[in-house]
Amino acid sequence: MAAVGAGAFAWVAFPAMPTRRVYCSAAHRDGQLFVLGGCGGNGRALGAAEVLDLPAQRWTTLPPLPTPRAGAAALAVGKQILVVGGVDASQSPLASVEVYHVDEGKWEKKAALAQPSMGIAAVQRDGAVYALGGMGADTSPQALVRVYEPAKDHWQPLPSMPTPCYGASAFLQGNKIFLLGGRQGKLPVTSFEAFDLETRSWTRYPSVPSRRAFAACAAADGVFFSLGGLQQPGPHNFYSRPHFVNTVEMFDPVQGAWSKPSRAIRMREKRADFVAGCLGGRVVAMGGLGNQSCPLDSVEGFSLSRKRWEPLPPMPTGRCSCSSCSAPGLLFVIGGVAQGPSGAVEALCLREVP
Repeated sequence: MAAVGAGAFAWVAFPAMPTRRVYCSAAHRDGQLFVLGGCGGNGRALGAAEVLDLPAQRWTTLPPLPTPRAGAAALAVGKQILVVGGVDASQSPLASVEVYHVDEGKWEKKAALAQPSMGIAAVQRDGAVYALGGMGADTSPQALVRVYEPAKDHWQPLPSMPTPCYGASAFLQGNKIFLLGGRQGKLPVTSFEAFDLETRSWTRYPSVPSRRAFAACAAADGVFFSLGGLQQPGPHNFYSRPHFVNTVEMFDPVQGAWSKPSRAIRMREKRADFVAGCLGGRVVAMGGLGNQSCPLDSVEGFSLSRKRWEPLPPMPTGRCSCSSCSAPGLLFVIGGVAQGPSGAVEALCLREVP
């Protein structure tokens, strides 16, 4: 897909959420943005459930989640919003799964996971939901892979991930789920693996060349990106402290290799704990933390054809630790931390071309 010009991007600032929060879960369905759970100012998991009607730009408060939770996986499946795992108000991982019926306006408990899990990566295909990895009650990373079929209300185990981790980024491309990033405890994971939904088998790809905490991952035109983050000093470097980086590493499945390190394709800004996504044929990096005293509002976009980053319009509200969600022509940045938990909901979009 050809990348549009930098001037085609603009921000839409929606009304603030009624509940300020961080680590909330978001799902878009049919012109509505559902924002569920998260943590408030006291750090405890919330049951708050709210929906934004995008055309009307109006929030409605929904019945609360039966189980307050933060860091859950949320997906829109048909006329239901499925919420999986996360942590409860006592910071313990959850096995519970709950569904919000959009038409009926009510919650229903569903078949629980076999083990409590937070930081699950989830994707859906043909109405089935795939939940990968996570962190259990003993804080160990999990290699669990399970598929949920709503009609049967049943979780079926699938072959385990080669590398256990939580908080990974999952990308569905064709009949494969690619898994990139994530953590084991506090250590960033460099593994890059794909699960074939037809053969139900895993393939291991070359690992991400550099180990960075709080990096962001994205995919565009079949190319995978590992961006920025916090670089830890090497084991023999006693004086160096962790530092923000603008590293860009790209994996091209056709070549089967990661790009050679290049100054030319580094991001313009060193950043970590930011939102990355794909919009208008560009990989975009938004906000996060850098060397400034407050969260960043800067935004940049990478054109695959030009192999360079260009500045895009800044976020109306600089933030880090945000949730994100994509919708046709929109990339939402939701909540997070500005000075405290934020209620901001803003979307990068493509301007209407007259």
